[in-house]
Amino acid sequence: MNTNIAPNTTPSGLPPSVQGIEFLEKVQRRARLEDLYDARDISEVVFRTLRDMMPNEVVDRVTEELQTITPATMGESGVAIADLWQDTNLLVRWLSRVRAPLDISPDSFVFRISQEAGLSQGIAPEDAIAAVFTTLKECLSPERVREVDNYLPSTLRQLWRQV
Repeated sequence: MNTNIAPNTTPSGLPPSVQGIEFLEKVQRRARLEDLYDARDISEVVFRTLRDMMPNEVVDRVTEELQTITPATMGESGVAIADLWQDTNLLVRWLSRVRAPLDISPDSFVFRISQEAGLSQGIAPEDAIAAVFTTLKECLSPERVREVDNYLPSTLRQLWRQV
């Protein structure tokens, strides 16, 4: 049994809701990815890196907002995007909660995405990051978007604001 599967995902690791699939389809289309599994992998790494830069209180507020998405805004279920936002690895999730936020440079952020997200050849990490940023921003209130903005360094903040 795979213990790294989030509680509200299917054995394939994809969210079970229409809303979660819509999120991944948008990322897939915007980043020009081959399939939803690539979109899921990239989203998870971008989310993990974002969470690593934020204090727990901010991560919790983003989680809470993602859990309250209504069918009118993103689909049938408000749970799946929040599940994508949460780390599927329970040990990593716990470690993230007990340590201080990390100071991640823009270059390190992009490097992590290029190394950990399994990007297909020809997909620039910046394009993948922009696709996830754009899709995430559509799910968050202006207040939460500003709050995330506060924790992004220079060029990542510019990218966040442009998308």
